[in-house]
Amino acid sequence: MVLPVLALFTLVSAICALGFGAEMLPVSTVVDVIHSRFGGPAVTRSELAIVWGIRAPRVLMGLIVGAGLAVAGAVVQTLVRNALADPHLLGVSSGASVGATAVITTGFLASFGIWSLSLGAMIGALAAAALVFSIAVMQGGITPLRLVLTGTVMASALSAIASFLVLRDNDSQAAQSVLFWLLGSLAGASWDKLWLPAVVIVLLTCAVAAIHGWLDALAAGPDVAASSGVPVRALRNFLFVVLAAMVGTMVAVSGAIAFVGLVIPHITRMLVGARHRWVLPAAALIGAAFLVWVDVVARTALRPTEIPLSVVTGVIGAPLFLFILGRRRYMFGGSA
Repeated sequence: MVLPVLALFTLVSAICALGFGAEMLPVSTVVDVIHSRFGGPAVTRSELAIVWGIRAPRVLMGLIVGAGLAVAGAVVQTLVRNALADPHLLGVSSGASVGATAVITTGFLASFGIWSLSLGAMIGALAAAALVFSIAVMQGGITPLRLVLTGTVMASALSAIASFLVLRDNDSQAAQSVLFWLLGSLAGASWDKLWLPAVVIVLLTCAVAAIHGWLDALAAGPDVAASSGVPVRALRNFLFVVLAAMVGTMVAVSGAIAFVGLVIPHITRMLVGARHRWVLPAAALIGAAFLVWVDVVARTALRPTEIPLSVVTGVIGAPLFLFILGRRRYMFGGSA
């Protein structure tokens, strides 16, 4: 019964979130606006613009990114068999930060208009992923330890490059824009930008869900997986490519949002156990609902000023996780 309850909670969360913002709207108004878009009675132009034009794409983007971060976190923790791993471990986020920072501080790709920031971040993310993958392969192949060390070192180096670009520009406004983007935000969400992350996240989530049995075997250890007939080397390469594509896409549209991919998989395992058949869909639903409410807090706590999402995820998520962790025994990779 966990998955139906989570699905219902996520749906209710998305509908309720449409009413929060600079101008608060009752749930009945939100429902009327949604109904009007599907053949129902007409509503006022201002209500339609606020709910459907501004807030709806933002909430949907929160659902997509939250689900993607949670699924990517569960997969990367299985890949490297490390309870502290999160989707940003591979250095892809830092590469995206370099690309986005270059766009903001130098005007690189400015001719692409509203797509320039996302395109720059995607180019940086793919370049970082290719670099980490090449280094790991040249050193003997992708192994958990090599991947963690290579990703961590490259992330530090790329973060230094991004900081250098900000200091070199000597523009306080650009530096503030870079900092806000690095901490994550859904403010740039629009209907035009929804289809790409939605397609990527859905397809790649289905791809990893289809091999949930192999993921269970890999979580038990490479020797156990190999003895069960799992092609460990090919599986690790496949998972790395999937993670790089997922993280690169999400960072390109929302910036680097911390904490979600680290904590949500652990909370999910406490609810449904360690089998990926249940972990992946449950993590997607929990992550989606969590990020939607995080975005609500980010845009309403200090109205009209917005708070970066990573600030809210840290303030809310850390105490929540510690509380849940202290309620019962929990062992990474196994049932509570």
